Amino acid sequence: MEHLSGERDDPATEALRELVDELDACLVELDRARHRAADLLRQRESGVAWLDIVGRETRPLVVEQISRVLGSLSTAGHAWRREQAAALQAEDVSINRIAALFGVTRQRISTLLREPRDPATD
Repeated sequence: MEHLSGERDDPATEALRELVDELDACLVELDRARHRAADLLRQRESGVAWLDIVGRETRPLVVEQISRVLGSLSTAGHAWRREQAAALQAEDVSINRIAALFGVTRQRISTLLREPRDPATD
């Protein structure tokens, strides 16, 4: 992404921007899932049998919506963490310090930094 000045975002900034966008999309999806789950609960509390409730639920099912959100957040969060670690390393922050900042082992940071970068963020 370019700014008006023509300057391109660094990969960590772009990954963070993508994480924010994904969080926004997930909030919308989770709100839909919450409303549908509340509707299922109302049906159950009014005496509808589980077979009837499940049989009438339209796709994506509540559980499918939640699974999609978890998967997309995991992917976006991982990309952000990888780019953030690379940005810190580019600022000459030691792997030990990055590990301490992230609350993980030095080995985990080393592995993270060896992963291939997403070409979409380069």
